[in-house]
Amino acid sequence: MDAGALLDILGNENRRRILRLLSRKPCYVTEISEHLGVSPKAVIDHLRKLEEAGLVESRTDDKRRKYFHIAENLRLEVTVAPYAFGMKSAYPASPNLDISTCQHLSLETHELTVEAGTVRQNGGTALEPPPDVEPGEIATLASYLDELDDIERELSLAQRWVQGRISTVLERLADAVDDDSFLDAEILATIAGEERDTETISDEVDVPPSLVEERLQRLADVGVVNRSEAGWGLTDR
Repeated sequence: MDAGALLDILGNENRRRILRLLSRKPCYVTEISEHLGVSPKAVIDHLRKLEEAGLVESRTDDKRRKYFHIAENLRLEVTVAPYAFGMKSAYPASPNLDISTCQHLSLETHELTVEAGTVRQNGGTALEPPPDVEPGEIATLASYLDELDDIERELSLAQRWVQGRISTVLERLADAVDDDSFLDAEILATIAGEERDTETISDEVDVPPSLVEERLQRLADVGVVNRSEAGWGLTDR
């Protein structure tokens, strides 16, 4: 789902409260209405918008009572910083994702496997709990959940650390090229690894090609970049 549309949907406090309630258990309209202190008619309207967005689904029980539950597992990220404003939504990767392939990220986790009704921990990076849970495995699964919660907190801290460093580096880059905006710094970062043409750079920094060309020409005039047949690249400065 488009991140902007998702942000519009979640901009309403009562819809956020509904999702928070449904994240704990499926609920029917009257139950949601009583919990939020909002009329059933308003709840139905909010649920309709959430259903249209694909965030909520419903099922009917034996008493023909309609229960609503969260349908999607996705993440919305919003960045508001001196150097950037943006938002993105992402669905979770496959639970079989091998995180060891990440170039800049290293995690120590445990893979849980079930053998003859017992739980065994092995060194690994897979984050998939065993498919069949027996009563004796509850404590192990609870510990596993606590470990994942710790990882989530550490990743949040790492994101804040990276955001702070990005701000510092962008400021230094902007100062180095005598520019009071971060656009030149973003352009330089785009061509740091390889030479690129104006259109590709434009797509990367989400700025019209004419403006990118103008900024690159300015940087070329002060000897920061040069142009070859392959495209724009950094000089040895």
